[in-house]
Amino acid sequence: MDQRGFARAVADRTGLSREESADITWAVLEGLADQLSGGEARRLAADLDELGEAVQARRRRRSEARPVRLAEFLGRISERTGLNTRDAHAGAGAVLAQLQADLGEEQYRHLVGQLPAEYADLAQAA
Repeated sequence: MDQRGFARAVADRTGLSREESADITWAVLEGLADQLSGGEARRLAADLDELGEAVQARRRRRSEARPVRLAEFLGRISERTGLNTRDAHAGAGAVLAQLQADLGEEQYRHLVGQLPAEYADLAQAA
């Protein structure tokens, strides 16, 4: 899915504007890239085509994953986008749910397997 289509899908899931949905999509992808191992970040970037640019741009030169707690992640998303905590939570969940739909179950499991378990619930709530 292209960048506009992905943001539109996030907007449909959340009721956020397309601009807010695009902002939160980039913020979530960059936030995920900061947490994933180098190999998983490269895999995600390859699977996301043009959206993968955000992942590649943020990928650090390290091999191990560095996950953060969900509350900290959502705080960063809220700060970066200017959205309140509730909208940041809904938006992040929508981005993860859309990733799950676009990537397929097996690839999505690889992604969330490097994150704390509480992230899995986030996508299910969207």
